[in-house]
Amino acid sequence: MDNRAGEMEVFVLAAELKSFSAAGRKMKLSPSAVSKLVTRLEDRLGTRLVVRSTRTLQLTPEGETYLARASRILAEIADTEQIVAGGGRMLPRGPLSVNASVGFGERYILPLAGEFLEAFPDVQLDVTLTDDMVDVIRDRVDIAIRHGPMRDSSLMARRLGQSRQVVIASPDYVARHGMPKMPTDLLNHNCINFNFRRSREGWAFRDPQTGLVELLPVSGNLKGSSGSIIRQWCMDGLGIGRVGRFHVEPDIEAGHLLPLLEDYNPEDIEEIHAVYAGHDHLAVRIRAFIEFLAARI
Repeated sequence: MDNRAGEMEVFVLAAELKSFSAAGRKMKLSPSAVSKLVTRLEDRLGTRLVVRSTRTLQLTPEGETYLARASRILAEIADTEQIVAGGGRMLPRGPLSVNASVGFGERYILPLAGEFLEAFPDVQLDVTLTDDMVDVIRDRVDIAIRHGPMRDSSLMARRLGQSRQVVIASPDYVARHGMPKMPTDLLNHNCINFNFRRSREGWAFRDPQTGLVELLPVSGNLKGSSGSIIRQWCMDGLGIGRVGRFHVEPDIEAGHLLPLLEDYNPEDIEEIHAVYAGHDHLAVRIRAFIEFLAARI
């Protein structure tokens, strides 16, 4: 019988290190032996997985797909062996990559990282905060935190919570420029917007008499790529922003920011999910982190 797990392990290591020589040193094999194993794997699959060059190797699209799935299979093998060795008890261990927006990560993940690692010291947590959308499969992310409606049906998701939008400004800004009494007053204020295209342009407000929700186009001299940036500019008294309330809840409670036009708030809710590529037999470290977040958010 072919040692397919062994081939997977060699391929994954070579792909991660982008070098047959480096993979060979790790596994005490010659570069030519690594190359032959990968070639044998390609021959069996009937497709090219890597493009070789003198300095490095690049994965083909098929190689990327094989790498993502082989990594998960090897992780499940390791988990299975740990369960058996531990008498049926499985503890989270191994590398765990988490991607989240800057605002959510700063508000929740960074402060909770120490508590999580204290509970699960055998996990190696790798956190990336960015407001760019990542491809969970291609970028080999274990867990991504996403806001808003779920669009990718190929991913599994666990709902962590929800947050409504809130219009905010600092007391200093309001003292200098006045408190807006109705949404149209914002046309005379410096409103801070996001610099990326959203599904709806403008800020939503609900007429308290009719219940109708309308979008108000607002403008100003500042745009930012994240709720964290807009929060900071509002804290600095530079204008009025509209962000998810989770970004600014502590600031509102401390009086550093004021919620504005709450009578007109449409209560538009943004769902927050942890998404991952997987199935019912999810790696223990991934399940542990998701359950940990869900219990604390």
